[in-house]
Amino acid sequence: MKQTKIVQMLGRTGRPVANQFLIFTKEGTYFQSYKSIIAFKPSDDRRIQLDSYYWDYSATTGKYRNDFLGEGIADTRAKIESKEYYLTNLNK
Repeated sequence: MKQTKIVQMLGRTGRPVANQFLIFTKEGTYFQSYKSIIAFKPSDDRRIQLDSYYWDYSATTGKYRNDFLGEGIADTRAKIESKEYYLTNLNK
């Protein structure tokens, strides 16, 4: 049986942030902004996946994506370029 847990992300003040969610599954953790999956961190050693369309969709999405990944946009771009991160369709 799969267990999934969904929690609202917390802002820097420790309060829940509207429309920003972490989805914990057996396979790994997803970051969802509004109704779109932005990123996936697998629980094994596979590469982090970013949605090819939504990963850099808006300033708000970017702020919380950076928090989820623990890095800034320049680092994320470099990891995409080096193929450390994998762009794919996470919203199919």
